[in-house]
Amino acid sequence: MKSPLIVCALGTLLFIVGTSAFGQGKHSKNQPVKPAAPPPPPFDVVEASISDMRTAMAQGRVTSHQLVVQYLVRIGMYEDKLHAVITVNPQALAEADDRDRERAAGRLRGPLHGIPIALKDNILTHDIITTGGALAFENLLPPYDATLVKNLRDAGAVIIAKTTLSELANWVAGSPTPMPGNYNAVREFAYNPYDPRRDPRDATADGRPALQTGGSSSGAGTAANFWAGNVGSETSGSILSPSNQNMLAAVKPTVGRISRYGVIPITADQDTAGPMAKTVTDVAIMLGALESPAPDPNDPATKKCTPPPSRDYTVFLKPDGLKGARIGIPRAFYYDKITPPGMEPAAAPPAGGGGRGGGGGFNRGGGLSPEETRIMNEAIDILKQQGAVIVDPVDIPSIVTKDIDHNFLRWGQCSGITGIKGKDANCSSVLKYGMKRDFNKWLETLGAAAPVKSLTELREWNITHIQGGAIRYGQSNLDISDEMDLQADRARYEADRAKDIDLAGTHGIDEAMKANNLDALVFPGASGASIAARPGYPTVLVPFGMVPNNPTPPFPTGFDPKPSPFGVAFTGMACSEPKLLQLGFAFEQVTKRRVPPSSTP
Repeated sequence: MKSPLIVCALGTLLFIVGTSAFGQGKHSKNQPVKPAAPPPPPFDVVEASISDMRTAMAQGRVTSHQLVVQYLVRIGMYEDKLHAVITVNPQALAEADDRDRERAAGRLRGPLHGIPIALKDNILTHDIITTGGALAFENLLPPYDATLVKNLRDAGAVIIAKTTLSELANWVAGSPTPMPGNYNAVREFAYNPYDPRRDPRDATADGRPALQTGGSSSGAGTAANFWAGNVGSETSGSILSPSNQNMLAAVKPTVGRISRYGVIPITADQDTAGPMAKTVTDVAIMLGALESPAPDPNDPATKKCTPPPSRDYTVFLKPDGLKGARIGIPRAFYYDKITPPGMEPAAAPPAGGGGRGGGGGFNRGGGLSPEETRIMNEAIDILKQQGAVIVDPVDIPSIVTKDIDHNFLRWGQCSGITGIKGKDANCSSVLKYGMKRDFNKWLETLGAAAPVKSLTELREWNITHIQGGAIRYGQSNLDISDEMDLQADRARYEADRAKDIDLAGTHGIDEAMKANNLDALVFPGASGASIAARPGYPTVLVPFGMVPNNPTPPFPTGFDPKPSPFGVAFTGMACSEPKLLQLGFAFEQVTKRRVPPSSTP
């Protein structure tokens, strides 16, 4: 990163010199000088929206080059504190200069022309190293751009950096030593700008953050104004959870809305990329730029949803968009603690944190803390005031059923050593099977550039490089994936996939919404990520409040934790992003609760 930062420092100096020298013409001593109108204030990227930047560039108040310089300066100032970046694009300033020249010539590529955007470091770029956070890929320069990268560049975006992530999107190590969220062997831990300190508890004193970053897509850099927005990816929570934890807006799209070609996979059944930014308007702009104008032949799932005209999602952003909308409140488990069938009652969630996990999940009995309950009650009251029809409760059938075999809470994902063959009778094999199938397919697309040729070779490479920092927490998830036989285990996988869709979709979100004629379900924070992920359904998350960060076991006496961001999520059925953006935007406009982190002013 040193070279780009030196470049950005020189760019800043040239900008300052150029600004100070501007307008220093000479005047006659005998001629009265008319006071000049005060110049407009210099454009500042801190908390600026994509819309702000587009307007400022159109008015000639700022250039793409100057935006990139400001962001690079901020990366140089705060990156050592946050670890939000794996690689800065060494060509970012050159790309910005190209966009500025195009603008001067009257050519605008699209809605992100000149806007600096970061990519999660599992998204392939032919000109920037893509690591996935894994040491084996530390020097991988892919032979092609992911489809979504091509779309972003066609829309005029400047790719400024690759963000940190949980290694291989957190499908490396489950039990007995689960890899913490947002750890990878290349950059180690990332930190949350709302409290960028290490966890001081003895049991977790391995360098992990005191305030969770929310999973495997870096929202930290977007929250800290390192770039205008970032593209995350999600299999089950890794867009929604980091957005929730970093007070960002987000769209977790329907699986297939955005092409996955060129994104390091876990499973094509659930994987999707999606936008993360400070406002609903920004993520709506990004979503249109990420989506392909026509189905991608490299990703058959892109046939599922039809893009809106011109891929313009901003037309759905209406301030009165909540009026008459029917919104359901899934009380059981997501708001109120319950006891799943066949299980002992769970302990009450700890104050200010029981409802949130590193991947956006709940504890065994679910439920919210008193402070989270207060925040969600306030959110529901606001929805009512804005004219929404609130249907409360709307319990999800597969959540409240007493039939163990058809209860979603009793049907987890096979993970870690408890998910190996012979111990995996009561969990879904979809992720571990999909990783074996889709990761090996992805490696084939790299051709000669692939540092390993199979999942088996990656596991072997990791074992021989333990001393170099590989697999600090083991690789139990990679192990259980590699033991899958894609032919012999196919019938089991297909049955599990059908059950996933049945419990989460057909007798889950679908049944709850159709029975009540709903436009959306509202979930606290990222808690609905898992049930929406199984059938591949979309969610729009809106920043809303702050709650205490009181984990179990508690922090030691004398450590004063800062509060954690907490959002409100609107979830719907497949291809309902336009309606969800409408609802999320209207809610955002009447609340506007996002506050920037004080650690990176």
